[in-house]
Formats: sequence, structure tokens, C-alpha cells
Amino acid sequence: MAMPAFIKDLAQHEGTEVSLKGWVNNIRSSGKIAFIELRDGTGYVQAVAVLDSIGTECADAIRALSQETSVAVTGKVSKHPKRANEYELQLTGVSAYQISEEYPLSKKAHGPDFLLENRHLWLRSKRQWAIQKIRNTAINAIYEFLNGENFTKIDCPIITSTACEGTTTLFDFEYFDLGKAYLSQSGQLYLEAAIFAHGRCFDFGPVFRAEKSKTKKHLTEFWMMDAEMAYVEHAQNMEIQERMIKFVFKAVLEKHQAELKMLERDTVPLQRVIDKPFVKMTHAQAVELLRSLGSEITPDLDLGANDERLLAQAYDVPVFIEKWPVKIKAFYMKRDPSDPDLVLGSDLMATEGFGEICGGSQREDDYRLLLSRMEGEHLNIEAFRWYLDLRKYGSVPHSGFGIGLERLVNWLTGAEHIRETIPFPRMITRFYP
Repeated sequence: MAMPAFIKDLAQHEGTEVSLKGWVNNIRSSGKIAFIELRDGTGYVQAVAVLDSIGTECADAIRALSQETSVAVTGKVSKHPKRANEYELQLTGVSAYQISEEYPLSKKAHGPDFLLENRHLWLRSKRQWAIQKIRNTAINAIYEFLNGENFTKIDCPIITSTACEGTTTLFDFEYFDLGKAYLSQSGQLYLEAAIFAHGRCFDFGPVFRAEKSKTKKHLTEFWMMDAEMAYVEHAQNMEIQERMIKFVFKAVLEKHQAELKMLERDTVPLQRVIDKPFVKMTHAQAVELLRSLGSEITPDLDLGANDERLLAQAYDVPVFIEKWPVKIKAFYMKRDPSDPDLVLGSDLMATEGFGEICGGSQREDDYRLLLSRMEGEHLNIEAFRWYLDLRKYGSVPHSGFGIGLERLVNWLTGAEHIRETIPFPRMITRFYP
């Protein structure tokens, strides 16, 4: 009796007969020989059938197959005759669960609107399969890294009564009789409460941003990992971020050479991220550099897309931009003791022009200074009373950062658009399917 197996494990079954369950990804025939490309979720394999010798019933079953037909097959595992370290199946039996109708996603080129309209089917393509596999590994690597650094996973609410950085880009709605509520764009403030119980905490889940942006780097629903750490200050915060990024890249390069090849991703820049230290410069130094490269940025501005591109051309490793002007950063960031016009915050810029990946800062731990900053920005103090309480009962130096999963996956895979990095993208012009 054939042994059940997954495609990813076929090397362990060379010379034996196995059974697989999956789908027909492609099928072609030279007359007497049929070549069926199968996938089962773990990988792809070519199954070869000599129609004259496989038996009439099995040969007829093969001729009836169509793309995306769900099947169970049996066959003997053998080395691929032309490709090193690859295996194929010499078919001995085929049965169909359901013969697929004519599949709408043919080999011809399709426009982005058609593919997004059929995203539920587009996910089956090799490219999208490879991206989601890498996304999964990135998620697991982040968990593994943080678990090894003594972090505790804390699940923060998605429905919130306050906003981290103002409400202009939040989705709002009426919450029963309690007034206006918002869909969260960060779990940061709640994590700051949790560090006083657990020391180091992280949250990893969906967040929402009602920003009317149509760039290749923006989604309205995306996944964010936020981390907060007691007794960690600005420099150590950046060091932890750098080690985490290197850890994730190493995991992807170790596990997904085949998928990266499928995506035609140049892995040299990815390996460089692991091998070389990240660059650090202040916002003022970045402005000076960028202006020398032709940018019109001024000392009181955030970096634009063109500035990120110029940085990527200047450096082949990620760049931390630190110590930003107070007036362009959030109220909770701690001021630089050496210059109160700056905050101890940092943004990490990816290589190859993939833009900002991480944003972090040391948080203001002094009650009076935080209250003064909030009053200066005309925030609703009563709504943040619980947050201010954290600075009254055992306040400590603490820092945190957030990383957008889709931007990280975009960087790892080299995907042309961020919409490819999440299974069902939500953008300002689309929430179907």
C-alpha cells in the first residue's frame, strides 16, 4: 500500500511508492507521455505518466484532468533526470475528487484589477504561494526572536477610545451609547501598561489606517508587530531592532531559497543585511546628506519617498535615522537630554528603496513632562488619564518599536506592490473579495 506523503518530504521516500493529495497546477502531453505538475500546499512536483503502460482506466482519468482539478495520485518517487536535488513521481494511479471547470486565470497576462477581483484564485499562483510562505516564516521568526528575548505576547484591543497619534487617519464609529470609538492603528499604549507587569511585551495583529494613499507602500488594513520594553533606552532599542531584522532575514534565506528563486529575488542584498552592521545617523545629518544629493528636504520635515530612494542609493545596508525634531514626532517620545528640540526616536529605512520598516523611540517616563506635551498638543487629557497613570506608579525608562509586516515581506520578496504581501488586501478603492 502506498505511503501517504507531502511533496516537501519526497526526498525521504526515493524509490518507494507514495500517495499524494493535491491539485493539478498544469498538465501537458507529448502524446504517449503526460506530464502533470501537482501542488499540495507544501510544494510542487512533476508527475510523469506513460499512457500506454499505465492502464486504460488510469490513462482515461489523466486525459480528463484539467487545471485545478483536485486529485489523489500514487507513484514511485525518483530523482528528476535534469534538475539536481529535485524529485518527480512515476505515476501508477490517479483519481479525481472534482474535475475543475475552465479556470479563469490562464497563463496569459492579466491586469491588476482582474487579478485583485479574483484574488481568491490568484492566491494559488506560484508567485503568490511563494510570497505567503515567506510571510509565514517572517511571522514565526519574529515570534521566535521575541520569545528568546523574554517578551510576553499581550493581545491589545482593536477597538479603542483614544489614538496614539491623533485621529485624522483612524476609522471611527459610534460605540453603543458611549460615543465615538476607533479602530486601532497600534497597540503601543496598551503594551506600555503591560510592561509594568511583564517587563517586555509585544502585540502582533491587524491594525487600520484611514489614510487616503494610493502608493505601492500603503494598505488600509495591515499587520503590525509592536514591542515595548521596560528598562531599555534609546540605543539598546535600536540594537534590538537590528538583531531582530537580521534574525528574520537569516530564517528566510535558510528556508526559502526555492521560493526566492521562484520570485526571481536577488538574494545578495538580503545576505548583506545579515552580514553588515546597520548605519546610524541623526535626522540633521540625513537632511544634510540628502540635500547634497539633490533633495529639497528641510530640517523640519519628514523624509519623503524620493528621500528614501536617495538613501537607498547611498547605502547598501539599512539606515537608522534617529533624533528627530520634536514638532514632527508623537507626543509620547522622550526628548533628547542633550537637545530638548529633538526626541530619542528612530526610523529604520530598508535597502533597495523599500522605505521605512521600523519606527521606534524611547518613551517619555516623566509624568509632568508627558502631561505638558499632551496639553501643548491639545489632547483630551481625561481620555489619556489611564496612560498618564503609568508614570505615577513606578515609572521607569522604557522604549518600544513597531514593524509593519507587509512592508517587511515586501522587502524580503521584492514584490512590486504591497498588495501582494497580504492574502486579501484592503485599499481605499477595494475591499472585495
